[in-house]
Amino acid sequence: FVPSVSTTWHSNDDDVYRAPPIDRSILPTAPRAAREPNIDRSRLPKSPPYTAFLGNLPYDVTEESIKDFFRGLNISAVRLPREPTNPERLKGFGYAEFEDIDSLFQALSLNEESLGNRRIRVDVADQAQDKDRDDRCFG
Repeated sequence: FVPSVSTTWHSNDDDVYRAPPIDRSILPTAPRAAREPNIDRSRLPKSPPYTAFLGNLPYDVTEESIKDFFRGLNISAVRLPREPTNPERLKGFGYAEFEDIDSLFQALSLNEESLGNRRIRVDVADQAQDKDRDDRCFG
């Protein structure tokens, strides 16, 4: 005995199941920049300057290459300290200042991304500690 089997999956188009669109930002293969950075927003400065510390920079980095790295963000200034004994040589770290908090937040999502041949560190520059020291002096 062979039962009759229908060869169509479904005949009524109206209630065909449609999967919701996939939120690609939660997939593990999403590029780091597409994911929400794992940053505690309370660590972000409440007011300007919105400065990021940049660590492990290649020694041949330029202001232009930093601006290019943060392409699309509102970057207002780049500071690249140099060795006092050899002004040609960079110290391997720097600071990028952003015009708004969202640009700083987006910049932090680029932590560990490659610039040149190095994975650079992007973190909130420690301004709070400087302010605390100043407050204690007057306290």
